Amino acid sequence: MKSLTKAEEQIMQILWQLQEGTVKEVIENFKDAKPAYTTVATVLSVLEKKGFVKHRKIGNTKLFTPQVSKTDYTKVQFSSLLRNYFNGSFPKMASFFAKENDLDISDLENIMKQAEEEMKQDFNKNE
Repeated sequence: MKSLTKAEEQIMQILWQLQEGTVKEVIENFKDAKPAYTTVATVLSVLEKKGFVKHRKIGNTKLFTPQVSKTDYTKVQFSSLLRNYFNGSFPKMASFFAKENDLDISDLENIMKQAEEEMKQDFNKNE
C-alpha cells in the first residue's frame, strides 16, 4: 500500500469520518483554512488513481467513498514505522514514546490495562 501525502491524508481522514462525500462536503469539514475546490478535486482524483477512493456519479456530482479503511491504512503505516525506526521492536518504540512524552509508571500501567482490555475484546469477537 502506498503512503499518503499530508494533503491526501487530511482528505482521507475527512472521508473516513464522513464515510462518503462530495468535494464540497470534504471542504466543509476542514477545521482550519478551507482549501480551494479545485485543489480538493485534484487530490481526490489522485487518491482514486492510487486506489484509496472511488466515486459514483449522482447527476453532475461525484460522490467519493473510501476504498481503504482507516484501520488497514493505520496498520500498514504503524508496521512501517515500527520496522523502519525501531528495528521491529515494539518495546523499543514504546520506550521511546514513554521518554518523549515524559510518562510515569501510572501512565504506563494505564496503557497496559487499556491494551489488555482491547485484546480481550478482540479475542472475544473472534470466538
